[in-house]
Amino acid sequence: MPSLRYPRHGSLQYWPRKRADSQVPRIRSWAANNTAKLLGFPGYKAGMLHAIVIDNIKESKTKGEQICYPLTVVECPSVKIASVVFYKKDFFGSHMIASINSTKNDKELSRTISVAKNPKKKIEDIIDFDDVRVLVYTQPKLTTIGKKKPELFELALGGKKEDKLKWAIEHIDKEITVKDVFKPGQQMDAHAITKGHGRQGVVKRFGIGLKSHKSEKGRRKGVLTSEGAGKVTYTSNQAGQMGYHQRFQHNIWLLNIGEKPEDINPSGGFHRYGVVRNNYILVKGSVQGPAKRMVIFTEAIRQKKNIPRDAPKLIKVIK
Repeated sequence: MPSLRYPRHGSLQYWPRKRADSQVPRIRSWAANNTAKLLGFPGYKAGMLHAIVIDNIKESKTKGEQICYPLTVVECPSVKIASVVFYKKDFFGSHMIASINSTKNDKELSRTISVAKNPKKKIEDIIDFDDVRVLVYTQPKLTTIGKKKPELFELALGGKKEDKLKWAIEHIDKEITVKDVFKPGQQMDAHAITKGHGRQGVVKRFGIGLKSHKSEKGRRKGVLTSEGAGKVTYTSNQAGQMGYHQRFQHNIWLLNIGEKPEDINPSGGFHRYGVVRNNYILVKGSVQGPAKRMVIFTEAIRQKKNIPRDAPKLIKVIK
């Protein structure tokens, strides 16, 4: 009988597999957009549902028929701008030259950072700059997740630098909703920290098979290296941290933006989350992270051509 061989379990794309430094994901690149608006928006993962939709994918065998989609519900309360950040490019890259704080920041923001109440400079005083971004903060107090401390992070803006500056001046003291950023049918990228599982062995962490029941040194241990090797390589399967990593998911399909939470709230609320009270979005498939974890959606950086630009018609949401 020939020996069985299996492909390697556990991607080497991410190394080392350690815990994320923060629950707020870091976004390293942004999609190009000529419209002056935010290029991303945060939300809190509530749970999953099913929906009956009419298939509108052109190459699908079930086009025009009713099919079932798994949905992830993400509650998206409005965000506010804490400050406007200006950048200047030089030979070594971009560096921040000024940051103008808003005069109407919520008191809950002081739980995250100390904010100057009376800024000395105004946005109009900054003339020589190459890029404008905004620091936004969430409002978890509007949800039922039992939290007041907001998350603070930076989001990029679309358009030319003059359009970015004009948009920042108009919106620095206003609330921004998810409808101002996204529309149903478009593709998004999801940035979040995955569910943590703590320290795990190689069987659960990398999916290797169990040894024979006659093994003298443990059934759930892997082989560190080949015979005669001088050292243990980093590619060897070893026990360690599993989960709570920052991950980036491409091309999440936005199916709907809802304003009536009673349409999707199950009886008693979502498990481990509660009741959705604010605007929400329905995306196809799953999103990384547990319930109550913040997810930042951004404009898709490499869209798929076979995904329609229009959202399918929702027939019924199964709670």
